[in-house]
Amino acid sequence: MDEARRGPVSGGARGRRAPSTPLAALHVVVALLTAGVTACTPFDDAMVALFGRSMRSQPSLDPYEDPQPAPESSVPFAAANFPTGPDQLNLGQAEAGEFPPPFTQADVVQQRPVVVEMENPIPPTAESLQRGEELYTRYCAVCHGDQGVGAEATIADVHPVLAAFNLSGEVVQGYADGYIYGMIRRGRGLMPSYAHAIAHFDRWHIVNYVRRLQGLVPEGGVAAPAPENDADAGGRD
Repeated sequence: MDEARRGPVSGGARGRRAPSTPLAALHVVVALLTAGVTACTPFDDAMVALFGRSMRSQPSLDPYEDPQPAPESSVPFAAANFPTGPDQLNLGQAEAGEFPPPFTQADVVQQRPVVVEMENPIPPTAESLQRGEELYTRYCAVCHGDQGVGAEATIADVHPVLAAFNLSGEVVQGYADGYIYGMIRRGRGLMPSYAHAIAHFDRWHIVNYVRRLQGLVPEGGVAAPAPENDADAGGRD
């Protein structure tokens, strides 16, 4: 009589209830997750045994540790899209003006006349120094320090040799403006080329700001020259 009151039992087991469906599903999920976590390491170990490497160990490079220069004779993506002056925007017009002559990194290293005799077309006005500081902070300070002292650079602890490259020191003070421009454009030694990232006039703005760090240009810059009728000299890589 008591058994009749209990009703039917599942699975033939007397007095035992079947587990609820949500609880059973949770057990399955936990089992699958456990199996997946514990299976990753043996699988990676098997890949190491077969191929000598796994996804757990991948090469990584520090910033500026292995910069890749642009391929030889490649054309920059911004070709034919430079402004005709330092304070103008290119809205589709063709390049115009007097361009600096082409030169190579070897010309920079050997300080040939084609590099060192280039004249800086941008006077170090307050506007130029402001633009130069912005670009210097963005591209140069990581290796040369905010004040042009290599030992204070962000990555000086990774590359101690940077301590020898003081842009605000006497050695760089003796460099011609064209030579500093040439190093930005073509690179030299450990320094890669920034021709793909820094445009023609902006390189000269950086040169002016470096002169400011050296104390050769007053903090507020010099007075802007009177406007001329002739078109400003343009530039390209």
